[in-house]
Amino acid sequence: MAKYPLEQLMLIKKKRLEEAERELKAAKEALAEEEEKLKKTMQALQEVLNHKQDKLDQMRVELDQGTTSDVVEKMKLYLETVEEKRKVKDAAVKKQQLEVEKAEAAVEEARQNLLKKQADVEKLDMHFEEWKKEQKYLEKQEDDKHTEEMGTAMHIRKKRKQG
Repeated sequence: MAKYPLEQLMLIKKKRLEEAERELKAAKEALAEEEEKLKKTMQALQEVLNHKQDKLDQMRVELDQGTTSDVVEKMKLYLETVEEKRKVKDAAVKKQQLEVEKAEAAVEEARQNLLKKQADVEKLDMHFEEWKKEQKYLEKQEDDKHTEEMGTAMHIRKKRKQG
């Protein structure tokens, strides 16, 4: 059988498919890392929110017990500090959510690239199968032609021997 004329192209397309598979795997791993970071930043924010709530509860108890105004003022200042921490943690969560969204977009892009590469390889595989069928057909025709020529030659030789 003849050598497939698109063999080099097929090898290139298969290598690109493998590369696209690796890129998708890497993108998924990066997404998992970003999601884990988001989870941690959300936990840190929740800790600050819990701490703030604890301090508010503590301040209410102090107010109910009738504490001095300077203690209440210190508590208010501390709550402002806690609120600043909350804002920082909230900003970190939002920033990390953007990173997760970027990673999700990268995964989707890698997935689309993989699908395109798979389609390219499938098209070439189909072409290869059609080419093989065509080659077998051509070989059969060639064999039939040789067989017919040999039959004709043998017939002519017999006629000469008889004649």
